[in-house]
Formats: sequence, C-alpha cells, structure tokens
Amino acid sequence: MDILSLFITIPIITVLALVFTKGLKKARLVAMVGSVIQLGMAINLVFAYFKEKAVDDAIMVFTRDVVWYEKFNIHYSIGVDGVSVALLLLTAIVVLAGVFISWKMNDLPKEFFIALIVLSIGVYGFFISIDLFTLFVFFEIAVIPMYLLIGIWGTGPKEYSAMKLTLMLMGASAILLVGILGIYFNSNADGGALTFNILEIAQVNIPFEAQKIFFPLVFIGFAVISALFPFHTWSPDGHSSAPTAVSMLHAGVLMKLGGYGIFRVAMYLLPEGTLHWSWFFIILATIGVIYGAFSAIKQTDLKYINAYSSVSHLGMVLFALLMLNKTAWNGAILQSLSHGFMTALFFALIGMIYGRTNTRDIYKLGGLLKVIPFISVIYVIVGLASLGLPGLSGFVAEMNIFVGAFQHEDMFYRVSTIIVVSAIVVTAVYILRAAGIMLMGPVKNEAYLDLPKVTWYEKTGILLLLIPIVGMGVAPLWLSDMIMESLQPFIQGVL
Repeated sequence: MDILSLFITIPIITVLALVFTKGLKKARLVAMVGSVIQLGMAINLVFAYFKEKAVDDAIMVFTRDVVWYEKFNIHYSIGVDGVSVALLLLTAIVVLAGVFISWKMNDLPKEFFIALIVLSIGVYGFFISIDLFTLFVFFEIAVIPMYLLIGIWGTGPKEYSAMKLTLMLMGASAILLVGILGIYFNSNADGGALTFNILEIAQVNIPFEAQKIFFPLVFIGFAVISALFPFHTWSPDGHSSAPTAVSMLHAGVLMKLGGYGIFRVAMYLLPEGTLHWSWFFIILATIGVIYGAFSAIKQTDLKYINAYSSVSHLGMVLFALLMLNKTAWNGAILQSLSHGFMTALFFALIGMIYGRTNTRDIYKLGGLLKVIPFISVIYVIVGLASLGLPGLSGFVAEMNIFVGAFQHEDMFYRVSTIIVVSAIVVTAVYILRAAGIMLMGPVKNEAYLDLPKVTWYEKTGILLLLIPIVGMGVAPLWLSDMIMESLQPFIQGVL
C-alpha cells in the first residue's frame, strides 16, 4: 500500500478496533495506539518527502490514481507537496494530544473516540486529495461528526450550537459544490475531457466570465469553515459548547481546511477570478481580523476569548493568501500551523482549568498561578506565542505575513496591512488581561487551594503541542523552506 493511503487505512482500522472494544481502558488504549501510529506515519512522511524531492521535482509526490467512477472521470487521486505534509503533521499531533486530553472521558468513551477518529479520516483525506470530487467527499466526512461530538458530548446549549454549526457549514458546502461543479464543467475549455483532477485543470484556460462567477462561490464555500467575517458566528457558539478535545480538533485542524482549500482550489484553478475579486475579500478578511480581536477583549468566558481570537488569527491567514505573493503565502501556511498548535493548546488548558474549578469566567478565577503553576505557566507561554513574541511560532508566521503584504506598493494594500498589524496590539491586550485576572493576585476561592495536580496524560498532551510552538519559533527554516519550495508553481499559476 502507498504511503499516503495509510493515512486513511490506519484510522479506519482504529475505528473498526474501537467498534469491537469494550470498556474505557481498552477504548482509550486503542485510540492512543492508533493515534501514535498516525503521528509516526506523519513524521516518516516528512523525511520521505525531503528524500523524494531530492530526486523528483514534480509539483506533487507520492501520487496515486485509481478510477473511482469512470463515467464522470472521478478518481481516487492523491499526492502531497510541502504544504500538505506540514498540515498532515499538524493533524497527527493535535489528534494524539486530543486523545490524551480526553483520557478520562467517561460518557460513551468508545463512541466518542470513534467520532473523533472519523473526523481525522476526513481531514487526512482532504489534505492528500488532488481530485476535486474526492476532496469534497473527505471535506464532508470531516464536518459531519462535529454535529454528534457537540450535540452528544457538549455542554450548555449544545443542541443549538451543534445545529447552528452544521447548518452554516452544510450551507457553505452547498455553495462549494456549485463552485466545484462549475470548475468541472469548464475543465475542457481547451478541448480536452472533463476532469476533476486539480493538476490537469490548472493547465486549462477556464474562461474569465466563468472564473468571475465561480471564484466567490468556491472562496466562500471554503472560507466559512475558516470563520470569514460575517460568516463566523457559528464558531464561538460551537467552541463554547464543544468538549475539550473537540474544540482542539475543531480550531486546531478543522478550521485549516478552509485556507488550504482556498489556496489549493480557488486561487490555483481560478487565477483571473482571484485577481478580480481579491479586493473585496481583503476587506472582509481585514474586518475579520480587527473584529475578532476587539470581540475577544469584551469576553469573560475563556472559550469565547479563544474562539474570537481564532476568528482574528484565521482572518490573517485569508488576508495573507489574498496578498498573492510567496512571502505572504508562506506566512499564511505558517500561521495555519502556528494557530493550530496554539489554539489546540489553549483549549486543552481551558478544559483543564474548567475541570478543576467548574468555571470559565475569568472574574471568578484568580491566583491560579499559586495553585496550578504548571498549567498557568504554559498558559502564559502560549499567550505570548499568540501575541507574536519572538522565539515562538506566532512571531515567525506573522512577520512573513506583514512583510509579504507590505511589499505591495498600492495604497489599498498598505492601508489594509497597517490595519491588520494593529491587531497585534489588541491581541496583547486581551491575552495579558485574561492572564492577569485569572492567574495573578490572591486566590479568590478557598476551594481552589486544593485543586488536583496535573496528571501524566495531561502533561503529555500539553507537551505534544508546546514543543512545535517553541520549535517553529527557534528553528523555522526547514519548515519555511519546505513550504516555500511548494509555493513556487502555485504563485506562477496565479500571477
């Protein structure tokens, strides 16, 4: 079996093993073993990718093509470049961390881990697909389990949150499907056969009129899952009601499908449409960055603070992609990775705090640094990464975005960049405000003086996410070089 199909096969085997497993201990052991194998495969893929690229300069490597439905030329067509490899590694790390953070899940643990692994199947399949129809199928596989994970295992108004999330994402999927079919039916503009293959379509000159129509459909279809303003409202509600591991996968991995889909499909296949519509979506992305940051300041619930922070940080990803140059695109991918690790770790820490104090209201907390120092110190570190402190992942990503964006001489681009840069100051305000109120000062509640210590499985989940945050900040060049090399054919296609 090829190296990429294992990312689908191993999770499926894990799900089947979970189906026949009885008891919490066996269920979490099976989920952990399956997730450890996936992480091992992702690390092996990184080394295999560098080895393969040394002898193969193709856009995609480890490609495989199997006819799925011949009548419509639908194939199980897969392959990866440096961007895909990096996002696969992100997914494997967050999934394993989520399993450890959910170690004491007592409510239907087997079913919970099954839904979690099924979600990861969709994400893995999405990142390796180079057939539009197959990519769309995996996209839906990744989205559908969210309804169950929030609706069954969530808290608060979980039914409302699950339904709102599902309806908005399904509505976006319907728009996306129209856009994909529009690309498909224009894929023979140069006289060839209709095809869903991304690399084949990229060689076709799709008519400008068609690109003007279908680019916004594909862009919005993907961007909704990345919380593009004003389609972001499902995200804070979904995060607030989701269990900890689901919030980690939701923000850390699932929301990355939007930026990747825009980069891989909308911009690469519809370059003229990209140039025609970029100004409009730059405005929305800029508003999203500022709106998300200012909204986070007003929140008192830790999950809502992190949710609106995600709206702001992912707005930067969309903003950077729309800048249409290699430096900004490199920043967009690095920001996707950085945000994935940071927000997953934030939600893990918030879940640990809530599990010990039974509140997420920062004004009901206080002095936590004295009673749970390990969690508190990690919270400060990831907060500093979020506001872009040098030496951590956020700085590397945001500097690439801002430098790339400011390369444009047009006043519109530069004004937009200045507005987006100002979000750093706002980010510092809500991060430091929350940390100061929650962690510093006297202990507000005497019951907090005897909070449970951090367990080994919680520490394992934390370290799995913290190491990449520090690693990206200290030694980013290998990752940046891998991404930059993969961006070259795509930026040539757009420009």
